[in-house]
Amino acid sequence: MSYLNAAKKISQGVLGLGVAGVILQNSLYDVDGGERAVIYDRFRGVLPKVKEPGMHFKMPYIQYPHIYDVKSRPRTVNTSTGSKDLQQVNISLRILSHPIPEKIPTIHGEIGQDYDDRVLPSIAPEILKAIVAQYDAEQLITNREQVSREISETLIERAGQFHLNVTDVSITHLTFMKEFERSIEHKQIAQQEAERAKFIVAMAEQEAKAAVIRAEGESESARIITEALSKSGEGVIQVRRIDAAKEIATALAGSGNVTYLPGQGNMLLGLNSGR
Repeated sequence: MSYLNAAKKISQGVLGLGVAGVILQNSLYDVDGGERAVIYDRFRGVLPKVKEPGMHFKMPYIQYPHIYDVKSRPRTVNTSTGSKDLQQVNISLRILSHPIPEKIPTIHGEIGQDYDDRVLPSIAPEILKAIVAQYDAEQLITNREQVSREISETLIERAGQFHLNVTDVSITHLTFMKEFERSIEHKQIAQQEAERAKFIVAMAEQEAKAAVIRAEGESESARIITEALSKSGEGVIQVRRIDAAKEIATALAGSGNVTYLPGQGNMLLGLNSGR
């Protein structure tokens, strides 16, 4: 009899431990780094306090934790719209965003855990269409940085209304209809040819100016020489001859292949006397 009582107590103890273990297991939950949790209470609804990373306690079968990833994640939004000059534009936008951690209870209550699939895919195409419609197709190409900045500022403001923090926005893809792209290419080629023609004309003008300056210099030189001859007679010419002779003599003196011969006498006299 005592054996049966002991066995019964042991089984009750084991059962109690098992129940306690199940209750304890259902009372604890983990929040990893880069995540936040919000608690839904059956009686009080979504609790306003955000749970930080770590281990937390909850009331089993009454409170349910919902885990949110608060790390920045990329999303690409594609849309097709029209420019100001009615050109069809295909544009892709890369958005880096994350939910504002302290606003997770509001996001959970107003939007839901699928906020990432509901907010940005909805507001981004709307913003793209509104801004692209303000520019001509050519301006979208030449002012791409300005367009991207305007899209980014508007998207950050709109996403903030849904408690999302947008950290980066960039245009990754911008294309037009084939006919328009060909016309842009032809226009760029024509502009390059026009710039080349301007350069050639400018070079010709500079060469013409240089020729005029050279002619004026030669004319002035001739005038000065004529005046000098009229005043000094042949003296100027003789001086120039002397200067030229000095330059020639200096050049010849520095050369090892030059032999000087006497201007008078017979160089063979010494050889004849020797014979």
